[in-house]
Order: sequence, then structure tokens, then C-alpha cells
Amino acid sequence: MAHFSTYPQRKHAFMQKILTLTSLFAIMLFSSFKTFDGIDEVIYSLRNGNISELSKYIDDSVDITLPDKSDSYSKAQATMILRDFFSSNGVKGFEVKHKGDNGGNQFCIGTLNTSSGSYRTTIFMKTKNGRQVLKEIRFEAK
Repeated sequence: MAHFSTYPQRKHAFMQKILTLTSLFAIMLFSSFKTFDGIDEVIYSLRNGNISELSKYIDDSVDITLPDKSDSYSKAQATMILRDFFSSNGVKGFEVKHKGDNGGNQFCIGTLNTSSGSYRTTIFMKTKNGRQVLKEIRFEAK
């Protein structure tokens, strides 16, 4: 008479349950973190004065406030205005003072350091079609 043990089957089922629970826990843990991908890319672009990278995040219409003008611009106009502002002021870096998330919209407050002085900078981004887009950017002389 042969003796068949159910121990290996029970051990396998137990290990499968542990693996499933661990996987579910990891998914829940990682999905609870808020990502700041869009805002982080914009911050990186500001630090380097890289208008080409920044323009990828500009919405179809964006509000820009500069020390000498303020208006709403198309993406093409905004890119030209920001390119001119960056080139005439010589960007040296950007220091984040505060950034956060408000209902899926992201914001950042910081200081843009340039060869002509420092500017208090405020960035507002909004979720549009599943991605973050730049809706408003303000540069105020300090």
C-alpha cells in the first residue's frame, strides 16, 4: 500500500498565497505614491534653461507673467517668449522652495537664478488627457 502525503501540496498552496498577498501589497504600496514626473521635468528644464525640453509641457494656451508683461499665449508664442527671456537673462539655476499636488494639479514655487538677478517663479500644471501640462508660469523680480 502506497502512502501519499499532502504536505508538498499544502506547502505549495501556502507559498502561492504568500506570494499573491506580497504582490498585492507591493502594488498597493507603489501605486499610493504620487508622481511628480511632469513638474520634475519642468524644474529640470528651468535649472538648465532648456526651453526645448520645457516646451514639451506647455499647453495649447498658457499664462505667462514676466516683469515687463503678462498675458495668455499660444504654445508657439509662449515658446518664443520664454526662449527670449532665458537667453537675455542667462539662466544659472533653479532652486525649489515648495512643490505639491492639489487634486491632480501640480504646482511649484522656487527661485530662478540668472545672470541679471533672481526671479520668484511659480509654476502651475494641470492634468490634461492623462498627462501634466504647463498652464501658468510667473517670473517676478526679487
